[in-house]
Amino acid sequence: ACVGIVRRHMAGSGSDGTEDSDSSAEREQTNSSESEGTVPKRQRLTRASTRLSQSSQGWQHSLYICIHVYTYTFAVITVTFTVISRLVLFYFPLDTQDLKRAADHDESPPLTPTGNAPSSESELDISSPNASHDESQAKDQANRDSDKDLSRRPKRRRCHETYNFNMKCPTPGCNSLGHLTGKHERHFAVSGCPLYHNLSADECKVKAISREKQEEEVKAQEDSNSRHATRHQTPTPKQIRYKEQVAEIRKGRNSGLQKEQKEKHVEHRQTHGNTREPLLENITSEYDLELFRKAQARASEDLEKLRIQGQITEGSNMIKTILFGRYELDTWYHSPYPEEYARLGRLYVCEFCLKYMKSQTILRRHMAKCVWKHPPGDEVYRKGSISVFEVDGKKNKIYCQNLCLLAKLFLDHKTLYYDVEPFLFYVMTEADNTGCHLVGYFSKEKNSFLNYNVSCILTMPQYMRQGFGKMLIDFSYLLSKVEEKVGSPERPLSDLGLISYRSYWKEVLLRYMYNFQGKEISIKEISQETAVNPVDIVSTLQSLQMLKYWKGKHLVLKRQDLIDEWKAKEIKRGNSNKTIDPSSLKWTPPKGT
Repeated sequence: ACVGIVRRHMAGSGSDGTEDSDSSAEREQTNSSESEGTVPKRQRLTRASTRLSQSSQGWQHSLYICIHVYTYTFAVITVTFTVISRLVLFYFPLDTQDLKRAADHDESPPLTPTGNAPSSESELDISSPNASHDESQAKDQANRDSDKDLSRRPKRRRCHETYNFNMKCPTPGCNSLGHLTGKHERHFAVSGCPLYHNLSADECKVKAISREKQEEEVKAQEDSNSRHATRHQTPTPKQIRYKEQVAEIRKGRNSGLQKEQKEKHVEHRQTHGNTREPLLENITSEYDLELFRKAQARASEDLEKLRIQGQITEGSNMIKTILFGRYELDTWYHSPYPEEYARLGRLYVCEFCLKYMKSQTILRRHMAKCVWKHPPGDEVYRKGSISVFEVDGKKNKIYCQNLCLLAKLFLDHKTLYYDVEPFLFYVMTEADNTGCHLVGYFSKEKNSFLNYNVSCILTMPQYMRQGFGKMLIDFSYLLSKVEEKVGSPERPLSDLGLISYRSYWKEVLLRYMYNFQGKEISIKEISQETAVNPVDIVSTLQSLQMLKYWKGKHLVLKRQDLIDEWKAKEIKRGNSNKTIDPSSLKWTPPKGT
């Protein structure tokens, strides 16, 4: 708007004759000078000075108009904002209590124009050099008063640092609000879910209040008894009456559920399945049910304390150790066990059927009833105490899933847990008088288009560095030889798996070189005889510096020093039982492979 006014003013000044007259006068002067050449120089200087003064007066007038326009625009904007703010306050009044509460909680000092909070008010108010001594004292007193006010202010309420609002309770239909203990606003696990326990958040709070009152009464009673206690104190009459009341309550419980109650329990189970706790009412006495609820709440509170302290964190490897047979194994990686098991610090696993349990008592009872002493499936190899069982993932789905969950605790790149039907599992065991103990296993696709002979391979930590890993690898290549195929492990390999495979390929090549008597060697012949993929053979030869390029051809060098070193290790090792005997294999390739 200002620019337009200036332009119109300039145009108007030109129409009045300031600019146009000057330009016309200049043109006339030029023409006349060219034609006549007799115009005096003094007359030209006078006209130029006149033009300059007129133009300066025009710019001053334009600047004066711009200033007035800016002032008027600022006044209009100020009035508009004032009217809008009054309308907002009229239609949306603010609560003075909210403003006071916000002012009390806001303890952060105002920001400076640079974005940094000043340390005191002296950084905001810059006193002039002519300020009086009284004013400086007043400012110091105000600063001290403000510091006292800040010290008395309550701290700002913040959400708990451990609450991650992106997490949700795994119970279907739960909004993660409330807690079984009634002491927390949110929960992220089944152990603290009121909905899973067929309760509401308000009911949990009411139960928490009643439990606290009972605990206070019991504590007061214990304190009073401890002051008058003796070493051999007999039960008080009150304790005897309480014991009799409990016995009467337990005697009066129903021997069984009525028809309507059974239908209600069955309907609840069919509707919710394993996503809700079974209905516990009318199954036992009210006294025992209340004791069970108290134990649940106390366990949930202990787990919540561990989670807040950081000893249990969501999304991390919560299972730290597993009890497997006579070994206690430290886990390496996270495994997707069900949430109620994954939050435990220790897991108890049956070494025969691989069922996982929560406590040692449950494991002891299970071992007394477990009839398994070896993996399911067919025993396809046996030599001495070493056996290999072929387990079909389609026929023994639960066992294979448990095996994959167990393996994930020690493997980083494993992604197969539940879809086990397209795979065959070859489980190696070591037998003694108690049964066949799991040593390791490898899985293999039933129909592999890329001729992978191993999808996943694992040696249990208690059997590592004993030669069992090479036995598993050698057995996988033995199956490939029987199938008359060339095999290779599926990528990516774990760190330990890569070390084991490179060691095995090195040993196979050096043994082949030691027994080879010809002059020309072919990688294709090595691959057909050993069932090792040519790519793996070339990479191993390069790592051993036995593959050279000379005059346009690739040559395989027979390094006698490496062969002699390998032979010395073989002699030192002697006749070890950690080798696979092809004659002990009783196996035919499955149909369709």
